[in-house]
Amino acid sequence: MTLETQPEVDVEVDRLADHPIEDQGDDALPDDSVSLFEGDEGGLEYAQRRALVTLLKQRFISARTHPRDWTVLVEHERLLRSRLNDLFLDLQVDRAREVAWKRQATSETGSRFPTMLYDAAWSREETLVLVHLRDRLRAGLAGGDVRVFVDREDVVDHVTSFRPAHATDVAGDEKRARNAVASVAKAGLLVPTGTDERFEISEAVEPLIPLELLQELLEALVAANSREVTEPDDPADLFDEDADTGAGED
Repeated sequence: MTLETQPEVDVEVDRLADHPIEDQGDDALPDDSVSLFEGDEGGLEYAQRRALVTLLKQRFISARTHPRDWTVLVEHERLLRSRLNDLFLDLQVDRAREVAWKRQATSETGSRFPTMLYDAAWSREETLVLVHLRDRLRAGLAGGDVRVFVDREDVVDHVTSFRPAHATDVAGDEKRARNAVASVAKAGLLVPTGTDERFEISEAVEPLIPLELLQELLEALVAANSREVTEPDDPADLFDEDADTGAGED
């Protein structure tokens, strides 16, 4: 198993979700109306449509990040699931952690359905950040913490600790590590706390990276990092600048 061959796992992300939804004065619109514009033949009320759009545009929604849409989703989960299924998407809901996300559906034969999403795997550095955050979150919650925090430098140090002994581009490695932290924060998995140097770890980290996937990622990362640079036929090592785990570009 390699990081490059994970077409169906949750570590992949849809690049359609890079931009948050902006409210456009929608408080004036009736939540219980199903006719919102001329020629409207939709069957969902406004609040349901808004929640559906949020699910499509965001990597995940939670009771904390999108409280209004989360409430609608809980009340109309089956209806919203049906609309996503029509687009070959599967709705995942973790009610205990109050997190919901979508993923590409796979047919019973294992074939891929058409998709409107542009899937791209997390980069190596972003994967290291996610693995570290999940570990810190679980440790904090197990210790009785209600909210778990992490410092930017702690995460950067963790990522750069995977630098192979032969790596010489120290400045470049650190820059990629910092960019990975920024990317994960932009995805909403690191919640700002009022200072640029400290974040709260989102409760969505754990369900988005299940335990079995975490183990596979760790094994792949360790294997990639331990390869000898003298082996010319091997894939690029963990921190090679030209290698990337992504399935495409933003």
